[in-house]
Amino acid sequence: MSFSAKNFMTILLLVATASLPGDASSQSVSGQHLGALGFRHIGVVGNRIASVSGVTNNPLVYYAGAAAGGLWKTEDGGNFWRPIFDDQDTHSIGALAVSSSDNNVVWAGTGEPHIRSNVTVGDGVYKSTDAGETWHHMGLEETGRISRIVIHPTDPSIVFIAALGHGHSAQQERGIYKTTDGGETWDHVLFVDENTGASSVIMDPNNPRILFAGMWQILINTWGRQSGGPGSAIYKSEDGGETWNRLSGHGLPTLPVGKIDICMSAANSQRVYSLIETGDGVPWNGAITESGELWRSDDGGQEWQLVNHSRDLGGRTAYYNNCRVTPDDENEVFFLTAGIARSYDGGLTYINHSGRQRSGGDYHDLWFDPANGDRMVIGNDQGVHISENRGQSYRAVELPVGQMYHVTADNAVPYNVMGNRQDGPSYRGPSNPLYDNGRIPRGDWHQVGGGESGFATPDPTDSDIVWSSASGAGAVGGIVVRHDQKTRQFRNVEVWPEGTVGWHAEDLKYRFQWTFPLLVSSHDNNTVYVTSQHVHRTQNGGQSWDVISPDLTTNDKSRQGISGGLTPDNLGVEYCCVIYSFDESRAEQGVFYAGSNDGMVHVSRDNGGTWNDVTGNFPDWPEDGVVRGIHASKWDAAKAYLVVEAHQVGNFGAYIYRTEDYGETWTKITNGISDHILSFTRDIVEDPVRPGLLYVGTENRLYVSLNDGDNWIEWTNNLPASPKYGLVVQEHFGDLVIGTYGRGFWIMDDLSPLQQLDQEVFNSSAHLFEPRDAYRFNPRTAPAVMTNDQSDGEGPSNAALINYWVGEEMAGSEATVRIWDADGKMIREMDGPSNTGINRIEWDFRDGGGQAATLRTKPKYADWYDLGSDRERSAGSIAALRYPPGTYTVTLEIGSQDFSQTLNVIKDPNSEGSMNDIMAQFDLAQKIRADQMLASETVNRIEWVRRQLYDLIDIMDDQGGSEDLVETAGTIDAALVVIEDELLQLQVTGTGQDQVRYPGKALERLNYLLGGVTTADFRPTDQHIEVQAILRDIANDAKLDLDALLENELSEFNEALTERGLNLLVSPEE
Repeated sequence: MSFSAKNFMTILLLVATASLPGDASSQSVSGQHLGALGFRHIGVVGNRIASVSGVTNNPLVYYAGAAAGGLWKTEDGGNFWRPIFDDQDTHSIGALAVSSSDNNVVWAGTGEPHIRSNVTVGDGVYKSTDAGETWHHMGLEETGRISRIVIHPTDPSIVFIAALGHGHSAQQERGIYKTTDGGETWDHVLFVDENTGASSVIMDPNNPRILFAGMWQILINTWGRQSGGPGSAIYKSEDGGETWNRLSGHGLPTLPVGKIDICMSAANSQRVYSLIETGDGVPWNGAITESGELWRSDDGGQEWQLVNHSRDLGGRTAYYNNCRVTPDDENEVFFLTAGIARSYDGGLTYINHSGRQRSGGDYHDLWFDPANGDRMVIGNDQGVHISENRGQSYRAVELPVGQMYHVTADNAVPYNVMGNRQDGPSYRGPSNPLYDNGRIPRGDWHQVGGGESGFATPDPTDSDIVWSSASGAGAVGGIVVRHDQKTRQFRNVEVWPEGTVGWHAEDLKYRFQWTFPLLVSSHDNNTVYVTSQHVHRTQNGGQSWDVISPDLTTNDKSRQGISGGLTPDNLGVEYCCVIYSFDESRAEQGVFYAGSNDGMVHVSRDNGGTWNDVTGNFPDWPEDGVVRGIHASKWDAAKAYLVVEAHQVGNFGAYIYRTEDYGETWTKITNGISDHILSFTRDIVEDPVRPGLLYVGTENRLYVSLNDGDNWIEWTNNLPASPKYGLVVQEHFGDLVIGTYGRGFWIMDDLSPLQQLDQEVFNSSAHLFEPRDAYRFNPRTAPAVMTNDQSDGEGPSNAALINYWVGEEMAGSEATVRIWDADGKMIREMDGPSNTGINRIEWDFRDGGGQAATLRTKPKYADWYDLGSDRERSAGSIAALRYPPGTYTVTLEIGSQDFSQTLNVIKDPNSEGSMNDIMAQFDLAQKIRADQMLASETVNRIEWVRRQLYDLIDIMDDQGGSEDLVETAGTIDAALVVIEDELLQLQVTGTGQDQVRYPGKALERLNYLLGGVTTADFRPTDQHIEVQAILRDIANDAKLDLDALLENELSEFNEALTERGLNLLVSPEE
């Protein structure tokens, strides 16, 4: 079967739009209008890398594909990495390959092939012909997960793709694909059946006509995984992948097997290894199973022998089960599992590495430099690990690819962000670190109990208290803890503290799923809810729990058995028939909405006394859907929003619903959501300020609706295409906080323009939005941090955000924003953008600074200094003054229109200073500024006269006969230098570290003094005032001395010039 990648899918570029309430016939808002509303990444340090590759004989270049965080590249051996795939619609990179004959050709296969729950699919394969700078989608959209890519060693247009399939239902797009024209067309050269995909493909490094493929029968559903069956087998091709033969007998297993990986070495490609998932002799579905892990052939796959039974080589086979052989020794084999094992004798024996030889855990990929077996790169759940000494030690790199399950925010000022990270703990960190450098270092994030899954939920009245849940990275069960930030300790208050690891759901008293909900009531912070198949409530800090609901699921026992298939894998991730989403109405206490992961929805209006099954009231309800998110409206207890997804049964559609009558009827609201394999919905949240303003996250995008979900606008901007697992609006600041499952936490600061955008604004040529109150924060001292730590987050600007609308007819016009104090004095003027839609500019609470002196002469003793064609140099700048808290006016002038709004600047609540202290500081700062301006003006006047004197001397020297005047000019210049030298260090060249060579003068000291006076919000010390007086006198004296010199000596000099008839008078003022 052959088909064209270009014709495989028609790609439509859709610009989602939304009509505003109040005028159905009007134009609509689109994502283009929201371009100014960007996002910032705040952390946290990341985790899982699914695929890695390098470049032969180049130890500087590596590629790393994150499980759900895009593709990264380093060109300096791992010091610095940059994302190179963020423009694409997908985020999961399951396989990578770089052509050995043309290193500019790089292939990326999407979708995560390391199977467990909470892994994602992709949309085919991509190719770059410029080493990752640009990418082209080359088709195979329906393959779901690409497990391996092989490029022909001498012809980069020949490529093989191992397609696992999405694995959630039967599909044809599984197996091995081949292209001979660089991906323009593909041949489906190996297809077993619609339940079996390819887990591996390798090419004989000594004979590209020989290939081996591992085929894997796998089904992944919400309620479990089934690995193994008659479809799994090893296949071999001897004609360049045109035909394939299934290998059987000759020492290979005869009973059904599961996942298969194959590996070999260029040192001896007759030796072939295969990790084969078996049942390890444990009965499966009532039948006996094979036993063994590692098979080996020493004759190119003709005969095989079982060489090792140890489960250390395979572990959780669906998630690991990979092997790699060093290119220069066919006996040295690496096995990638939870740890890393190595055999030096062809797999007969092995060692489990530890210490420096084991960097991280949960290993997924390993690449060897084919020309240097000592150089290797590994991808695992702790990042990228590079070794140049054959794995004796590694350089560990942790990229910002954190997989966050949910997100919450407390009510501190500034607020903190919380969430549980896959392969890590439950984290708490700042939205704003208040450091001068604007960075949020990894050390600002710390654990708050719980574990890698679940929720971290703050007490709404006490931000020091965080409730956290989990079912992983610790005891596997239904972990619930209450963490106190003051002591950094937590109490375990688990509902039913019975370990569940290895148990299947049917045998449990309470079925707590991997990431079960935890909710602190917005009406009573002492009331906390968690869910299993029941709703549990505590009102005494977790000392005891009440069950307030019956089983609100289907309780389908056929979906509560052992998960995993041949290799059981039961961690709570696959538990079915559990309440997966839960919310309480903010409008009325005791009104609950509950949704399960087997498609059930219930509503209680009497505090859990009775529950109404409303599942049958949904139109177009997806079969076997998972209710991912429920948001009860703040405005109406009868109103709620719900998202459900069914991708784990092969349905990748978007499902979003709204009810306004307690679930009696529901409206599907998905207009504007893109039709894409990654459009299944993850979370929804309502804006707490503007009714009908909604935000929804899908597997790869963020959307906003301005009309209660009737239409959705794609709102991506700089937000990566990672799954949007959690959304929350921090109400006090009005920020949208996003938890992505692949790129950590992100914040869009200040939703006020969206909250105020109505039809009148949209139809206007321009509009100035009412600015939110702005905190005038003081910086904090920063911790010791690593330089160039790419896991650092970005803090917000310490500024007021000014937002305004520009209509299409006014776009491109000059826009000027001005800030005025309460007395009507303009303190800042700024040029702003004028793009169609929302525009944003920042005011940092400062004026524009003072006019620095312009020097027109060379530094003393530095005749080598080049003044340039303008014959000028700068004396530095005069620092801008920070204005105090208070009420200000913001104006916008655009075209012939003027707009005005009030801005409230709020004192830092953490400040020790009073308003009287702040005003005393500001008063002295203004005086220092006046002294700086006076001194700078004096220097400017001096430099103007000196420049003229130097030019005049040159002219008189050329003409001759004026030696006495030249001498007089030199005398005046020397006198000017004496005055100027009191104000400014004239020996400074601006190169080297001149400031430590020569003493600073009045201007330098005034600048230093200003920095000390304006520290935080403190009142100036007596010493500050005393030093200011001294420096003020120096500035005043210099001005008086200059005035006298210009009035006397310079005037006399000009008279002498006139008497000689030179007519070259020196002007005392510029």
